[in-house]
Amino acid sequence: MDDTLKRLLNAEIKAESLVTRAIEEREKLTRQARKEAKLAEDRLAARIPEIRNAFLDKARQRVAQNTAEMQRRFDERAQALRAMAEESREDAMQAAIRIVLDPGQR
Repeated sequence: MDDTLKRLLNAEIKAESLVTRAIEEREKLTRQARKEAKLAEDRLAARIPEIRNAFLDKARQRVAQNTAEMQRRFDERAQALRAMAEESREDAMQAAIRIVLDPGQR
């Protein structure tokens, strides 16, 4: 019976040792994971200005493209309106000349 108790006691001691090592290993892994997470957060925080600047650059490019496109459309429309105005001016001048030269004709 002594041998059985000794074996049980030794088994219990080994089990406690295994549990202790497992707890220590878990704590070590937890610390390591926290450290890695902190490093990842720091890297991200350091990149935020770069990410922001890239976003702003793209936004500025889109604004410039949209502005250029709107200016092109405006110029085309202004040119068309000037052409229409010139045509109307010519028609009005011809009508005025006809009226002056032949007041009875309308």
